[in-house]
Amino acid sequence: MEWIEVFVSVSPMGLEPIEGVLYQCGLTGLMIHDERDFQEFLENPERDWDYVADELVEEKEGQTTGITFFLRDNLYGREQLIQIKDALQNVKKQEQEIDLGSLEITMKNIAEEDWANNWKKYFKPFPVGERLLIQPSWEDTPKTDRVILKIDPGHIFGTGTHETTQLCMELIEKYTQDKDMVLDIGCGSGILSIASLLLGAGEADAVDIDPNAIEIAYENSDRNHIDRSTYHVAAGNILEDEELHTKYSGKTYRLVVANIVADVIIALTKKVPDYIQDGGTFLCSGIITERKDDVLTALKNGGFRVLDILEKGSWVAIASTYEG
Repeated sequence: MEWIEVFVSVSPMGLEPIEGVLYQCGLTGLMIHDERDFQEFLENPERDWDYVADELVEEKEGQTTGITFFLRDNLYGREQLIQIKDALQNVKKQEQEIDLGSLEITMKNIAEEDWANNWKKYFKPFPVGERLLIQPSWEDTPKTDRVILKIDPGHIFGTGTHETTQLCMELIEKYTQDKDMVLDIGCGSGILSIASLLLGAGEADAVDIDPNAIEIAYENSDRNHIDRSTYHVAAGNILEDEELHTKYSGKTYRLVVANIVADVIIALTKKVPDYIQDGGTFLCSGIITERKDDVLTALKNGGFRVLDILEKGSWVAIASTYEG
């Protein structure tokens, strides 16, 4: 298995919060580079070293503060990188009072644009749950009795290969009812809301913090012959944009879906009651195992009763019903 080395440029003040964001994205093997550490070592009068090579000083002084981690050189790694980018973009918008640094991502030994195309060789049609088959848009349609969902995620999260997406789709398959109104929060490629429509939902609204999601989600809905009169995509931060919040409030969706990260889901437990009908179902995924109890507590406090908990690898998805 090949690995790609990835570096995120972070300010010294931003190291701790960004480390937490990366942890929420399922990364644990992080290497922290803090330029202050070496300077403190040089200035420490009690250090044991009498001599420090000029080459080492030059190397350390030229090292940018940030965090290094490794991703698998395959489709899953590509999905993880997009998830990480989304999470970094989200935290930068939320924490504007803190100088987090540029949060620029660089990849060692391979250009990101090259890797963004190479992943396609790993992406082949595959089944999810009992009824769905995910088909890359550039692949020939296979013979199958399953419901085919054609997808081209572009540079947005959502091919269906990531555990969080698969868990959520399994719950969508179980809980989608005929003619449901669906709200997809953090829609990315639109894969989850499109899946719900293909499985019988009547209408879906989708929203993502990345404006590029609008075009990509609509392109994918067109690929699946979904009438745009039944599918509506918008961009914005539903947690902070009051106009966007008002847009979805009072519509009484029967199914609300969010495949994001634990902290955002916890915050959404206070917002979703404004969107969902009593007895409606809230499906949330993107939760690392270590944060499961935190999310369960937030759901309980928000008036939700847990129906299902699915786990795959180190990820958790939860289905709950709103009881007010």
